[in-house]
Amino acid sequence: MTRINELASISEEKSSITRIFGTAAFRESSRKVLEWMNEAGLKTSIDNIGNIKGMLPGSDPQAKTLVIASHIDTVRNAGKFDGPLGVLMGLDLLEEIIKTKKQFPFHILLVAFSDEEGVRFHTTYLGSKVLAGSFEKDLLNKKDDQKISLQQVITEMGGNGEKIFADCLPPDQWLGYFEIHIEQGPVLYENDIPVALVTSIAGQIRVELKFRGIAGHAGTVPMNMRQDALCAAADFILELEKFAGSNSNNVVATVGKLHITHAASNTIPAEVVCSLDLRSADENSLSYSSEQIQLFCESIGRKRDINIEWKLIQQTKPVICDDNMSEQLEHSIRNAGYPVLKLVSGAGHDGVAVSVVSPVAMLFVKCYKGISHNPLENVELKDIAAAIKVSDNFIAGFKE
Repeated sequence: MTRINELASISEEKSSITRIFGTAAFRESSRKVLEWMNEAGLKTSIDNIGNIKGMLPGSDPQAKTLVIASHIDTVRNAGKFDGPLGVLMGLDLLEEIIKTKKQFPFHILLVAFSDEEGVRFHTTYLGSKVLAGSFEKDLLNKKDDQKISLQQVITEMGGNGEKIFADCLPPDQWLGYFEIHIEQGPVLYENDIPVALVTSIAGQIRVELKFRGIAGHAGTVPMNMRQDALCAAADFILELEKFAGSNSNNVVATVGKLHITHAASNTIPAEVVCSLDLRSADENSLSYSSEQIQLFCESIGRKRDINIEWKLIQQTKPVICDDNMSEQLEHSIRNAGYPVLKLVSGAGHDGVAVSVVSPVAMLFVKCYKGISHNPLENVELKDIAAAIKVSDNFIAGFKE
């Protein structure tokens, strides 16, 4: 908990926790995590995307690698547990193994992923994509809101974008992937259960929408003759809420960003840009919903004589956690003396990117009222202790 608080004190803003990928605060937090890994006795390295790695070699040099990981970047005005909890719990597990001089027939690699949230470049899993070998070269040219490219940020951090593709852990070397994370939902809190077994991770579609109308003077253009981009966007947002609110669609949808270009109080908005975040644990529901949303988007455009541009930013399929690893994790929960609660994660995690090369398992930890991406995010010491107990059991008994 001391380490979690120390990491939380490193922020771009004094009044909140904000560590966006590539910023000075992010780089300082990376150095701190690297320092802790070195002090623990791990073999450390930093790859070209900024992932911090600490290796605990196994007894067999030719063995595969079990990866324990989470991320250390944050959203803006974040809580202190989303991401860092999993990294620092992993560090605690490895410190205990080193202290007790236990040996395993496989390697254990602890990773603090550099960018999971996707805040800066509007795409998630940059760090885990590199480790999994699925990083797309086009991402290097992607620019943030200040027109700074990912390639530039990598160079500023001391990395080399051209060498980034050599930083993967080859598919034949993955033994498994294990992540500990706060639930980001209220189920554990409401049931007063410290941990839960994650069965799957929801798929996600991220879209940027541009509504283009015609600017005009607020006092001279009649209401029935306007091509107001903001009113069209408002129609879309409310229709989206109505659509996702229907239980039959099995999705959640969010517009989290809204920007009015050349905004002025006495000007009819000509261009509005908004985000769309669409999620579901069911791939068919996700695909169907995306199609339906595009259709009513087009309908709003025709009705208001507004041009609407639909730009797909990112799409990930739902991930089913590995049966074998989940069974071992279930036994670990029972052996620690806790009831087994199985949950679907509506939030995305680095396991999504890793799942293309490795079996995946996840453990949720109870969080105050399920609040996340918020300064009120909180995990009690007793629940951290429970998660460590379960994880100790899981690692100690892990089998391929």
